[in-house]
Amino acid sequence: MATFTHNTFLKYDDYMTPKYAWENIKDYIPKDKLIWEAFYGDGKSGTFLHELGFNVIHEKVDFFENNLGDIVVSNPPFSQAKEILTRLKTLEKPFVLILPSSKINTQYARQLFSNSIDPIQIIIPRKRIQFEKQIEGKTPKDWKNSCNFDCFYYCYKMGLKTDITWLE
Repeated sequence: MATFTHNTFLKYDDYMTPKYAWENIKDYIPKDKLIWEAFYGDGKSGTFLHELGFNVIHEKVDFFENNLGDIVVSNPPFSQAKEILTRLKTLEKPFVLILPSSKINTQYARQLFSNSIDPIQIIIPRKRIQFEKQIEGKTPKDWKNSCNFDCFYYCYKMGLKTDITWLE
């Protein structure tokens, strides 16, 4: 998850995605689509997706002012989930987003997706994703890589075989 130029986010929004988080779902992301990794962070997430064989746009641009690629695959700033999901739904843009599992219980998620022709589908990781915390672009020296919350991969218009996929 990372900041972008539209807003200044709280320090707790800067959690970088480890490569294994994308490796775990690489078979669920279509290889023939241009991916927009819309939230730049430290730049590694786009590199990881490229290394996995995807065609990726990963630039420091404002998410709310741009509409790039065929699908969004990202770990967005959690504090902006409502605005990000609303924009993606308005654009009817397919996506795979890493977000806390609790986001499925929000009123805005219910309003956006409960009556949608294309329902939200969820991929559930085998274990918690251990993000790398950053403050002002650097990992704190005392950072312990121990995430205390669960995340899902929220998928929209991705055509998964089941609405809930449990990773092995």
